[in-house]
This record gives sequence, C-alpha cells and structure tokens, in this order.
Amino acid sequence: MKNNKTIIDVRTPMEFMGGHVTGSINIPLNEIPQRVEEIKKMESPIVLCCASGGRSGQATSFLRNMGIDCTNGGSWLDVNGMV
Repeated sequence: MKNNKTIIDVRTPMEFMGGHVTGSINIPLNEIPQRVEEIKKMESPIVLCCASGGRSGQATSFLRNMGIDCTNGGSWLDVNGMV
C-alpha cells in the first residue's frame, strides 16, 4: 500500500474491476459489517472510497462507531489522484 495507507474501495466487485486505486482492497459496502475484525487488523490510516463518496461515507460512519480510525476519501478517482 502506498504511503502506508490502507485504501478500501466499497464498490461492487464489477465496479472495482472497471478501475480502482492501485493497491486498494475491495470490500463491498454490504460486506463491511461481517468483516470488521479483518478491517481492525489493517494498517492505519484507513481511507474508504467508492464512486462518489456516498457509500464510503456510510462505511466510514459504521466503522468509526466500531472504534476503527478511518476517513472517507470520497470518489476513488479523487483518492487515486492523492496517492
């Protein structure tokens, strides 16, 4: 992972295959609740992204409530421009 960040893309696998941030991990939004323990073990900071920032915002709120330090990076294209 670049810059010691963990980037989680919460889009569907089909969307992810159409383009994504190099080194990012695809965990679809609907799988986030079942994969909290796995996410807790990932390197911080954790940045979430999706197509527009809506789904990653939902995932960020959920994970913060679970005690995970993470931020909403918004669109994967925006995150891609930062790394």
